[in-house]
Amino acid sequence: MPINIKNKDEQEKMRVAGQLASEVLTMISNHIRPGVSTKELDDICNNFIVNEQKTVPANVGYRGFPATICTSVNHVVCHGIPNEKKLKNGDIINIDVTVIKDGFHGDTSRMFIVGKPTKQGERISQIAYESLCKGIKAVKPGNKLGDIGYAIQSHAEKNYFSIVKDYCGHGIGEIYHDEPQILHYGTPDTGIELKEGMTFTIEPMINSGKADVRVLSDEWTVVTKDHSLSAQWEHTILVTKKGYEVLTLAPNESI
Repeated sequence: MPINIKNKDEQEKMRVAGQLASEVLTMISNHIRPGVSTKELDDICNNFIVNEQKTVPANVGYRGFPATICTSVNHVVCHGIPNEKKLKNGDIINIDVTVIKDGFHGDTSRMFIVGKPTKQGERISQIAYESLCKGIKAVKPGNKLGDIGYAIQSHAEKNYFSIVKDYCGHGIGEIYHDEPQILHYGTPDTGIELKEGMTFTIEPMINSGKADVRVLSDEWTVVTKDHSLSAQWEHTILVTKKGYEVLTLAPNESI
C-alpha cells in the first residue's frame, strides 16, 4: 500500500486535529485523582469533545470499541476499556485519545500518576517518555523507520525496561490506522525511508518486567503476562523538510 504524503492544506488540518487531541488530555489532567473511576473520566472526555470542541471522538464504535478514551492502568499495556473501578493513590494510567476534525485524525496519549507517586511508577513513566523523545529525534527525511525503532529500543533496554513488540505506531491522516507501521524496535538504516509530508504516530510501550503480553476476554485490554507495570506515551509526527514537527505537543512541552 502506498504511503500517503500530506500536502500543505492537509498538514494544516493535521495540526488542528493534533492540537485538539492534546487539549483533551490537558483538560482531563485536572480530573485525575484517587477515587475517580475511569468511566467518569471517559464521560468527561466525551462531553468535552462532542459539546465543547464540536469534534468527533474517533474511538467510539471503532471496530466495536465501546468508549471515547483508552484508559490503561498499571499492568495494562494499551486499549484499556474505561470502567467503574476507582483509581487509587500511586496508580499510573495512560489515557489515549483520538479526535476527528474536518476528516483528519489527531492521536495522542500521556501517562498520569494518581496522587502520590511510587518510585517505580514514576521511573517507568519517565523512561517511556524519554524513549518516545529519542524516537522522535530520529525523524528526518532520508532516515529510515529502523532508526526510530533502534533509538527507542536502545534507550529503554539501557534502562532495564523491555519493549512491547506486539503493538506499534501507524500512519495517520484521513485514515485512522494507515501505512506505514512504526515499530518501536529495530536496526539502524533499515525499513522505509522517511519523506517530507509523511504523518504517523510514535507510541512506545515499555514494561518493567518481560515484554510478553496477552489480551483479556473483552478482546481489547492488553496486559503484561507477568503483571509488571507498563507505560506508554504517544505523539503524532509530521516529517518536515529538515526534521520533524510534533503535532500533539502539550502546553509548555518541548522534545
